[in-house]
Amino acid sequence: MPIGKVRWYDADKGFGFVSNPGSEDVYVGRNVLPEGVDELVQGQRIEFDFAAARRGPQALRVKILETPRRRNTPSRKPEELGSMLSDVMTMLEHHVQPSLSKGRYPDRKTGRQVASILRAIAKNLDS
Repeated sequence: MPIGKVRWYDADKGFGFVSNPGSEDVYVGRNVLPEGVDELVQGQRIEFDFAAARRGPQALRVKILETPRRRNTPSRKPEELGSMLSDVMTMLEHHVQPSLSKGRYPDRKTGRQVASILRAIAKNLDS
């Protein structure tokens, strides 16, 4: 059985395509997924049997080799994030910018706190 990676899969439509080493991509329908599996995730490795069909190769059986990597979901609501951004901008204006204007970096403690807050906000925005 060949091993391929999921190129894309649309759970709403119930089908997708998997790369097939050395040949064209293979169609994968919802009906050949293992019991308890509702969708495939792009980049997920699977093992499959396939056969030639009228429109190209089609998977007959699928075995999941990797658990899917889930996308991060934002932990904060947009309103909360907006409020946090406003607070961060105020903090930057009052605690960080004055030091930078005088040609100095802020003290280590302030720098770490600001960097930590900015990373948390960036993580939520990137989700």
